[in-house]
Amino acid sequence: MKKRLSKKALISVCTLIAVLLVLIIWTIWGNTALMVSTVTVSSNRIPAAFNGFRIAQVSDLHNAVFGENNAELLQILSECKPNIIVVTGDLVDAEHTDIDVALDFAKEAAQIAGTYYVTGNHEGSLSQYDELKTGLESMGVVVLEDASMQLEYNGEKVTLIGLSDPSFTLKGNMLGEVPAMVDTKLRGLIGDKDDYTILLSHRPELFETYVNCGVDLVLSGHAHGGQFRLPFIGGLVAPNQGLFPKYDAGLYTKGDTNMIVCRGLGNSIIPIRFNNRPEIVLLELIAE
Repeated sequence: MKKRLSKKALISVCTLIAVLLVLIIWTIWGNTALMVSTVTVSSNRIPAAFNGFRIAQVSDLHNAVFGENNAELLQILSECKPNIIVVTGDLVDAEHTDIDVALDFAKEAAQIAGTYYVTGNHEGSLSQYDELKTGLESMGVVVLEDASMQLEYNGEKVTLIGLSDPSFTLKGNMLGEVPAMVDTKLRGLIGDKDDYTILLSHRPELFETYVNCGVDLVLSGHAHGGQFRLPFIGGLVAPNQGLFPKYDAGLYTKGDTNMIVCRGLGNSIIPIRFNNRPEIVLLELIAE
């Protein structure tokens, strides 16, 4: 004769099932519910004309789609009313590449505001990168490959710099070559140190290099928010930083250098994020 579960045991089983269902629903929602994180950066080096200048940052899309043809993502970007949009790498996923998805998004983003793009490590592994670059440029997106330019607004200017991902040059960093290489590139690109400098670079783990080169503001991604975010601890793991990454999300400041790490939108090797919603960063510059 089969034994029935006791009332206490039945309650325990039902509670466990309920908790698991909540976790599953929370995880699914947390991987699809876009959010905007608003950040302000102030400095007496920011020209007065740029006071209130808004930059929307998109990072690590990895070919993800939010709404039909990314309509949800594009609507949120439009509602942010940015002066410019920056894309800080990994627009596509090297393992599951869909160039058309990336280009369709870029075409619409460029209609919202001037759009500037730098590569990530996935583009560094992408056999179709030349096709992607040509397509982006044809959509009006400015592709910055180890290049700097003057960003003018209301008669004043700042310097905008874009670094190609180190993976285009070096496949690894066993001897610590990457920071030295990036340092050399940056010093050659900064030019007039009187200008406020905004750097687009996929890799947050190179923060000390950006600081040493005197960059004012860095916009970065790559860490995916640490993938799984733990209360009071932060991200669990990030590429090129390993467990409990130092630079996983948000604003970091050292000396006169600020770095914003966007948690990004899509996933790659690890297909699920936890307690880590897909993020657009909306940055506002404040001239002191």
